[in-house]
Amino acid sequence: MKNKKAQSGVELIIVVGAALFFVSIFLLIIQENMREKIYQRENLLTKDIALTVQNEINLALQSTDGYYRKFKLPQKVGNLDYEINIDSKIVYIKTTNNRHALTIPVATVTGNINITDNTIEKINGTIYLNK
Repeated sequence: MKNKKAQSGVELIIVVGAALFFVSIFLLIIQENMREKIYQRENLLTKDIALTVQNEINLALQSTDGYYRKFKLPQKVGNLDYEINIDSKIVYIKTTNNRHALTIPVATVTGNINITDNTIEKINGTIYLNK
């Protein structure tokens, strides 16, 4: 009788151990999948911000003198802080953790881009950002 109880206890431990192992593997797979989706979302948001700046500059370039517009950029890329600047006809954006970075060509612009509030205007054929 004692032998059967001991065998049942060992079998229970093996079954519970196997179940915990498979649940752990399942949770790791889900976590990795979520991490990939978050990375892709942050990458898409980074690209969206850069394209917004490019579109605003292109719109000003195609407009007549006297064009003036205010536009906003988000304060964060998802939950990440970021830096954005324009240098040598290129918009450069990167997250502060250096996981995401992107460069996009733009027309010549005078001034710098800000995170959040920006103004863009065209005076005598020159495009000014935050004059």
